[in-house]
Amino acid sequence: MTRRFFVVLLLLGLIAIFANLLFNYAMDSELNQTARYYAKHTATDIGAANIVTAIIVTYRGLDTLGEVTVLFLTASIIGLVLARSKNKAQADAQPTQRSNQHKTRPFPSGELLTTGSDLLVPLILLLGAYVFINGHLTPGGGFQGGAILASAALLLLLTNPSRHFSHQLISKVESTSGLIFIVLGILGIFFAGGFLDNRLLPTGTLGSIFSAGIIPVIYSFIGLKVGAEFTSMMINLAETEKKQEKNK
Repeated sequence: MTRRFFVVLLLLGLIAIFANLLFNYAMDSELNQTARYYAKHTATDIGAANIVTAIIVTYRGLDTLGEVTVLFLTASIIGLVLARSKNKAQADAQPTQRSNQHKTRPFPSGELLTTGSDLLVPLILLLGAYVFINGHLTPGGGFQGGAILASAALLLLLTNPSRHFSHQLISKVESTSGLIFIVLGILGIFFAGGFLDNRLLPTGTLGSIFSAGIIPVIYSFIGLKVGAEFTSMMINLAETEKKQEKNK
């Protein structure tokens, strides 16, 4: 009873907060000083048509590094926790594993799902690459493109949950992309104006694919890193579930 009371109290508090935000919201009549600088100088300073990209990758690049680090820690913790649970499940089920081995059956997947997967996975990967390569020109970027890449792995798992993925390859892609991202940031300190300064390469012509300095390069490696981390989490979850089903 007490627990339900506190849950209801928490919900009422959240409703009050959001209601206050909804009814008392007022748009600013003008941009603040920082936002005004971004709006006026992004094109000339960074050469990126997408202002959000310029802010995330250059002006506030340290925040992006922190976000990528948090995502990496999340993927690592999930992997460690699931690895321990898999080992415990194997140890508990080892005496009866042989007797139940004949009960294991491959997961059936329909012809429509299999054919659709073969057709869509290359297109999904192409879309993910397009999103993070063009992040300096259009809405999108490394995080969005990486999530799209990971959705291709999800589709493959839905088609065949017993599909084998190379953990070593995924780990190499994730770690190499993260290392290059940091190295590019440090190179900006010595050869440009600061950490993750995009002017390691020419800013080019505003609106063209080869513009905004190294932002497309940075976003490409962020996309690969995010995609690898999401894929690793999904594979670990799928393998843990498969182990549990096999040990039943």
